[in-house]
Amino acid sequence: MKERKLPLFRSGDIGGIAYTLAGNIVNYIIVIGVLLYVFEWPEYLVFGRVIPGMSIGLMGSGFYYAWMANRLAKNEGRSDVTALPSGVSTPAMFVYLWGVIAPLNYAIGDPEKVWMVAVAATFLGGVIEALGSFVGPWLRKFLPRAALLGTVGGIALVWMINKGFYDVYADPILGMPVLIIAIIGLIGGFVFPKKIPALLVAVVGGILYAIVLGRVKPDVSGFGFTLTNPVDGVKAVINGMKLIGPYLAVIIPIQIYNFIETMDNVESAIAAGDKYNVREAQIADGSMTMLSAIFGGVIPNTVWLGHPGLKKGKAGSGYSWISGLVLGAAGIFGAYAFINSIMPPVIAAITFVWCSITIIVQAFREARPFRHGAAVVVAFIPHIADYIYTEVTLALSSQGIYEVTPDIASALTNEGVMWAGVTELKYGAILTGMLWAAITAFIIDKRLDKAGYVGLVAAALALVGFIHSPSLGISLNPYFYGYLIMGIICIVLNLFKGSFTVPDDYDYI
Repeated sequence: MKERKLPLFRSGDIGGIAYTLAGNIVNYIIVIGVLLYVFEWPEYLVFGRVIPGMSIGLMGSGFYYAWMANRLAKNEGRSDVTALPSGVSTPAMFVYLWGVIAPLNYAIGDPEKVWMVAVAATFLGGVIEALGSFVGPWLRKFLPRAALLGTVGGIALVWMINKGFYDVYADPILGMPVLIIAIIGLIGGFVFPKKIPALLVAVVGGILYAIVLGRVKPDVSGFGFTLTNPVDGVKAVINGMKLIGPYLAVIIPIQIYNFIETMDNVESAIAAGDKYNVREAQIADGSMTMLSAIFGGVIPNTVWLGHPGLKKGKAGSGYSWISGLVLGAAGIFGAYAFINSIMPPVIAAITFVWCSITIIVQAFREARPFRHGAAVVVAFIPHIADYIYTEVTLALSSQGIYEVTPDIASALTNEGVMWAGVTELKYGAILTGMLWAAITAFIIDKRLDKAGYVGLVAAALALVGFIHSPSLGISLNPYFYGYLIMGIICIVLNLFKGSFTVPDDYDYI
């Protein structure tokens, strides 16, 4: 086998850089906006600690995943390897901001103490991510591909492509022309003159178009060196751990959510042809998350969605290390205010739409056998509930309502809002989607015994609060009994499967 080496940079990396930078910058803007204007954290915490800390973690990830890609190319003698994309996960970011930091902020009140607990929570999340690496490969081997890819497709559907199209329609004069250029090149396959990447045309053209329209105005006032002393970061982690006890029931499930997301996204890359080691990626994510926390970051790292789209665009490893370098430098030298001033959100939205379409299509195409498509659809549903819950609760919080009481829930239902069951399905959405997709796939394969076993696992998870509950704790809740009965039904029917049959020509589609 001939040894191959990836070039430091190739033309396809331009699209990867645009995707990684645009998506992460938008997430940075969201984090900054929520911490400053919703939670009212002081600027020295946000720009002096949180942003540089996040940037250090992302820089480390970018370098490491570029190295992983080069090693894979060398080991397999290929030159078409694409590095794993990494960054701030949009779903995990929202969950972290509103599931961890928000309750801490309202319970503790002191931004400095809240930051310390958030840093400790992030560090603990990195530990859980790394430990999850020993479970991840087994889960990937046992669960049907539809369960793994369906959860990724669900996240892409409700978080990425929704956000993308909404931003386009929020500014149609700017967004629609840029979107159609991206679709013509990236989905339609039309090649631009000189083989200029379509995403580069869309992004650079979009920025220039935005300047002409007066949508953006460059601002250089935020530049300046800033970086948290890691010794102070370690002290913050230690002090935060002293206060973290009452919030572990919220933190641990969210961190499990994050390591499963990493596992799913690596599975997406494997399905696209790049056979990365799931365990190594999870350990890398966990390590970089811990590094980020030591420098002040409060949002965990993850392998990003979008590898299939980047691979289709012929990105290599160059986009990963270049993006990591740019993100790291931007955070350390205070450039995010300037980047935000020239990058309208609708430009990032274009990359979300493109990669989301690729991911969702892949979820159905790669969920082999084809009949497992129903399982992919089932996996989407908990993510839709998660999205509805997040949007409604954010809308209520903007009006000073920070808890959906039974009276408010009843009022929402009476007004026609699909709220009944949303809250319960939202908690542990990734786990729930995987479980239901696995059950559906096993039933399609006539393996009622395996479907029953997954039902019993779901019952155990519901019993201890990992799914359908905002906190950990043993509870004989209705979901435990529902899954238990469901699992028993499948196992009993499997024992007597000779008494009933499925026609050989039966096809649900």
